[in-house]
Amino acid sequence: MQLIAILVVPLLASGLSLLLGRRFAAPITLLATAIVLALALTVAAEAARGGHVAASGAWLTCDGLGALVLLLVAFVGFTAALFSWGYIGESAKHGRKNVRQYYALYNLFVLSMLSVPLLANVALVWIGVELTTLLSAFLVGFEDTPEALEAAWKYVILTTLGAVLALLGFLILYWGSRVAGPGPYTWPGLVAAAPRMPPVLLWTAFLFILVGFGTKVGLVPMHTWLPDAHSQAPASICALLSGVETTAALYVILRLFPVVAGAPGLDARPWFIGFGLVSVTVATLLLIYVRDFKRMFAFSTVEHMGIILVAAGLGGADAHLGVAYQITGHAIAKSFCFFAAGVTVLGVGTQDIASVRGLVRSSPLAAIALLAGGFAIAGAPPFAVFVSEFVILKAGLASGQFFVVGLLGFLVVVAFCAVMLHVNRMAFGAAEHEAQAAALPISCKLTLVLAAIPLVIVGIYVPAPLHDLLKAAASAMGG
Repeated sequence: MQLIAILVVPLLASGLSLLLGRRFAAPITLLATAIVLALALTVAAEAARGGHVAASGAWLTCDGLGALVLLLVAFVGFTAALFSWGYIGESAKHGRKNVRQYYALYNLFVLSMLSVPLLANVALVWIGVELTTLLSAFLVGFEDTPEALEAAWKYVILTTLGAVLALLGFLILYWGSRVAGPGPYTWPGLVAAAPRMPPVLLWTAFLFILVGFGTKVGLVPMHTWLPDAHSQAPASICALLSGVETTAALYVILRLFPVVAGAPGLDARPWFIGFGLVSVTVATLLLIYVRDFKRMFAFSTVEHMGIILVAAGLGGADAHLGVAYQITGHAIAKSFCFFAAGVTVLGVGTQDIASVRGLVRSSPLAAIALLAGGFAIAGAPPFAVFVSEFVILKAGLASGQFFVVGLLGFLVVVAFCAVMLHVNRMAFGAAEHEAQAAALPISCKLTLVLAAIPLVIVGIYVPAPLHDLLKAAASAMGG
């Protein structure tokens, strides 16, 4: 029943946002996302205990990995809704008239991401991922500037081309599953059928899906839409795009890992490690020369997606546990980073790194948020990303993959230095002209506080239910 309600609530909120108007759209959306978060917590608690939640004749299902992604989407969806209340309200004061449409699309966008880990049929999962693109494209272009519309168009074209490749991969995968014999076209069904599938069909399907949804994830060289979309979309939408939409697409790729592993003679690990290392390398170089702080956090997303793929490629229970930790740390840290970027833009009116100096004097809250976000996403203790990266590197050393671990560790250190160099200059650099930053909406301040709580807690102490959920997620990946 919870799984059905999780999908129905945002659908109702979208309709009510349109019917009742801009005055009620924000509170309706906030209430809906709070309900979804509460429901997701109950599903995650059951999955953490080793349960397998199903509903609607097994059309909807959720195991440990699905519950983890579901919970992260619900949490970021709630915090971004709270942030939107003040952030989009400020835009409305400057002539924006489409607030109702924003919240209607916001709820549908959240709904599409929630559907990805819940849908049992693999063909429907593809539809869910593609809907995340179609529904978020209008939100990327919400500012209605030439740059925003260009970014939205680029986002749609590139990710839709990737979706076409992924669709071809799913069709081939279905063909292989039928050759293997009758069985449900679900993730467990594919794992069971993998040993009997023709290897050429399974391998071809895997490569098409990896490249196709790798475009959506932001893997290099299919990443070019990501910095443009993140630099132009509202900060609340960036938190969703970077924090959980990329994770929803990555969830599908990770689901393929145990399927390929179950086929004799096939090994997906070199492809995961190869794509991952290339993405981390290119993202690290781009972080050094970036000039826009929202683009900086976007390139950091490319880096983190690469780290997750490398960790999955390392294989083993410990590495897969690191994947689950990294997915969690990335979602909560990256959403916080874009909230920090949003309040900075509201305060100083620019995204140009070189134009932001002395933020600690003009807007102390924005400076503290940027510093905390920078440390968190760059992997400094005591934040969650530090824990996940430590677990991943430790697992790599234990498995004897010293070159991969050495290169990954070096790139992580360089990326850390690049991010903190930019953030330090913005926070403490000497400004040519001291100016008082604009006042920040109360909902944006509350969001920073709320989003910071798991950011710190997960890095210091992982509650037992969350640890059990992370282990269940790792187990679903084959670890």
